[in-house]
Amino acid sequence: MKRPLFLVLFALLVLFPPKGFADKAPGKIAGFALGDQIGSCAALVRMETAMPLRDQLYLRVVETKDLDGYKSGTIAFGECANPGRIVRIKLKYEFSDREFYNELLARFEQRFGEPDEWRGDPFHVIIAWKWSFKDRDNNKISLILQHSRDEEYKWGNSVKLTNTTLIEEERSCYEKKHPNPTDDQGRKTIDKTSLKKLDYQRFVPE
Repeated sequence: MKRPLFLVLFALLVLFPPKGFADKAPGKIAGFALGDQIGSCAALVRMETAMPLRDQLYLRVVETKDLDGYKSGTIAFGECANPGRIVRIKLKYEFSDREFYNELLARFEQRFGEPDEWRGDPFHVIIAWKWSFKDRDNNKISLILQHSRDEEYKWGNSVKLTNTTLIEEERSCYEKKHPNPTDDQGRKTIDKTSLKKLDYQRFVPE
């Protein structure tokens, strides 16, 4: 039975995105590039701050040095599948006002098109938009631009650029070496039977 032509074309677009679409996928910012080795940008980070991520033990994170126009930042890199490979770039801009965010958002939209997903809260205390891409190597790339006015959450403007395909490779590698049940962020999970046996009173404030 022949498949409808539009289904075939759709499958081809998903598996092999057009060159123009792949070209739009971002991969670099502020001197850092997804997929590069952390050693290639050693002059931009404080390697003495490198430490494992508590909820993603297959990754390590390191703080950035002072970067022009940025207040702070962290770079996450692999620990298992490809040690040292950069998988996520998270930077906080020096300018924290909403006007700066609005200008950045307009420029992001001009380069990457309309966002794919709203990631903020209903009250707009946190304003965040997400773009999703596939690069030339068919890696999934996510880009999030965020503005926060929540004092407890980190006030200001930030950008997060992530290669989720590379993170998944690191997670899969870690789980093969540590076969204990974990969730998608590397945290140990517990089955429903064990949950019923927990003394929940220990977790309730008095």
